[in-house]
Amino acid sequence: MNADRNAGHNGKLDWRKSSYSGSGGGDCVEIAVSLTAVYVRDSKDAARAPFTVEVGSWSRFVGFVAQG
Repeated sequence: MNADRNAGHNGKLDWRKSSYSGSGGGDCVEIAVSLTAVYVRDSKDAARAPFTVEVGSWSRFVGFVAQG
């Protein structure tokens, strides 16, 4: 996890909700991608600072999850 939550973006992030999130407002995770990091937040608590993951680490995580 990267301690610098603002590195690599200009303050405007394009947040995307998980495709597994329903319209019922349940537990949802949103991500935003910059050149240097992936930002992850709880969609129900968008005011809280997101945590960041380096792009390479995120890619490995997604690859692992996709394997089942």
